[in-house]
Amino acid sequence: MRLFHFSDDPAIARFDPRPVRTPSERPPGKDWLNGPLVWAIDELRQPMYLFPRDCPRILLWRTPDTSPEDARRFWDGRDCRMIAHIEWAWFERWRTASLHRYDLPAEPFAYEEAGMWVSREPVTPLAVETLTDLPAALAAADVEVRVMTSLRPLKDVWDTTVHASGIRLRNAADWA
Repeated sequence: MRLFHFSDDPAIARFDPRPVRTPSERPPGKDWLNGPLVWAIDELRQPMYLFPRDCPRILLWRTPDTSPEDARRFWDGRDCRMIAHIEWAWFERWRTASLHRYDLPAEPFAYEEAGMWVSREPVTPLAVETLTDLPAALAAADVEVRVMTSLRPLKDVWDTTVHASGIRLRNAADWA
């Protein structure tokens, strides 16, 4: 299993556990997930982080429970693995951004959910790679990018049978 952390910083020698910047409401017994942790994403779901840190985005992918109607609605006959939606206001920043992908050891991470892994201990990266062409990285991961004026028309996607992951939506136009 490969785990990654994405950053704008090219020189992180060690990831130290830290609390999340914006705590989330957690179910009983899961409040520790807002505490000091090192976060990583698995290889399958790394396309969620092939964007500038604050770029609002919604990524969709099919699950075994995705209905034929929802598959038609979102994929419309296309065969890509995921669909990423971003706003035009972020397009140029995304298109020209560089990111640093840190390859992390599987130990001491424990699985949380949705491909996110957490460690309560400091983690030393195995390697770092600079990604200078994020559109190409997404294409290589079989992700179609759709650019919209606003992500608001997708607000109901969580009521469908596709998996939806929204990141930094507080930065999206007209989201609140």
